[in-house]
Amino acid sequence: MSRTASLQRKTSESTVELALNLDGTGKASISTTVPFFDHLLTAFAKHSLIDLEVKATGDTNIDVHHTVEDTAIVLGQAIKQALGDKAKIGRYGDATVPLDEALARAVVDVSGRPYLVHKGEPAGFEFHLIGGHFTGSLVRHIFEAISLNAGITVHVTVLDGRDPHHIAEAQFKAFARAMRKAVEIDPRVDGVPSTKGSL
Repeated sequence: MSRTASLQRKTSESTVELALNLDGTGKASISTTVPFFDHLLTAFAKHSLIDLEVKATGDTNIDVHHTVEDTAIVLGQAIKQALGDKAKIGRYGDATVPLDEALARAVVDVSGRPYLVHKGEPAGFEFHLIGGHFTGSLVRHIFEAISLNAGITVHVTVLDGRDPHHIAEAQFKAFARAMRKAVEIDPRVDGVPSTKGSL
């Protein structure tokens, strides 16, 4: 059973080409023209064990927002496509991950119901420019776009942290580890892990 997806999205604001393999080893080839976003996506691939290839360009001369948002939309769509009927998956995943002084928790339910709860970032984080291009407010927006387009419930909580880089990266690593558990095949699961018979 191949759990892969390859998608393209082209608008007047951005062009995104993305491919992933849920049963990979964490290999990543990421180029979004937004360096800190590349860093976060590379960490996501590494710690989720999802192979991920992304090539994105956009109107970053205006703002990086469009390129980041559209890439997150395509990532969510690709996850949904690769999951297929969701047979034999673990469905739920959770992880708490430190990065020096930062600590983040993520909980995922591959439920078919998109929902995001995101909280705990310190006051002012949303205004901070990380790497000179990436605004802290984009972190929540990325999780929102992935959740909505993948059809998954995501809870992300920042438990501690001072450095904006560490706070953002801890969230992505926690999400990655939670996703790893949620999408992994469990040989003991018979069919779809839901009493309703579908997700």
